[in-house]
Amino acid sequence: MSKLVTIYGGSGFLGRQVARLMAREGWRVRVACRRPNEALFVKPYGAVGQVEPVFCNVRDDASVAAAMAGADAVMNCVGTFDRGGKNNFDSVQHEAAGRVARIAAASGVGALVHVSSIGADAGSESAYQRSKAEGEAAVKAAFPGAMILRPSVMFGAGDGFFNRFAAQSLLGPVLPITGGKTRFQPVFVEDVAEAAVKGLTGGVNGTYELGGPDVDTLGGLMKRMLATIGRRRLVVNLPFWVGGLIGGVLDIGSALTLGLVPNRILTRDQVRSLRHDNVVAKGAKGLTDLGITPTAMGAVMPDYLWRFRPSGQYAAIKQSARNLKKPS
Repeated sequence: MSKLVTIYGGSGFLGRQVARLMAREGWRVRVACRRPNEALFVKPYGAVGQVEPVFCNVRDDASVAAAMAGADAVMNCVGTFDRGGKNNFDSVQHEAAGRVARIAAASGVGALVHVSSIGADAGSESAYQRSKAEGEAAVKAAFPGAMILRPSVMFGAGDGFFNRFAAQSLLGPVLPITGGKTRFQPVFVEDVAEAAVKGLTGGVNGTYELGGPDVDTLGGLMKRMLATIGRRRLVVNLPFWVGGLIGGVLDIGSALTLGLVPNRILTRDQVRSLRHDNVVAKGAKGLTDLGITPTAMGAVMPDYLWRFRPSGQYAAIKQSARNLKKPS
């Protein structure tokens, strides 16, 4: 019988890519998520019955163990941007990470891949980054042979980075940002997925910081994005104190609704994270150490940001038509 991998958060932006690649490798894939009925899109990634979404609550031992039953390899890519509520930073990115690793070790799982992030630091002023570091420590303590991936911001079809800012650019002539001088090293989601597959199937372990070939400031990335979608916007870099004020107001608004209207725009914690560069550390192991050639943003962004162009999918045709000579 084919080997089985359980992917916690397997219906998310990264997890679905890993599920697709693992199915292609011939593995049976169990996609563990909170809403399996909304993850049915993963089933066609393989043959009938090869890829199956199952319910799992990563905050519960029994639920995690049930989703892992019989698995040969496990990946945890569950994350959250919610500081409050039951699925907060600590419960999801720290405690749940340790829970998955502990149960994987007790179950005799052969390989574990855990997804963290560049910037994970137990001493960070950002609660998000502290929880990521605490999650890494819990994983290492329970499963020393785990592979830990620390990607920079990931891009690709369906990402929450370039798509988000491209959508905001449609709202007016000004695109406000905070942390415009902070450097990022965006990495293609499929490169990260390929790295995960090497850990799940090839016995690779250790910590890897994953970034693409392009390093640019947030302001520079916004200009690249705007050039890709063919829109002229004034990119305004707001001071951190202004960003913190805006994030605080939005956080309070979310709290007043008891979390029913979450703050998905800008939080105070995100502003704290934006004070620090998000690039691969000097000397850290990365994609090239795994035999993966990093994919440039310019090779991918036009393929999925076209819908934000003034003429959508017809932009290239209209541009070409301008070069046609008028009949005499």
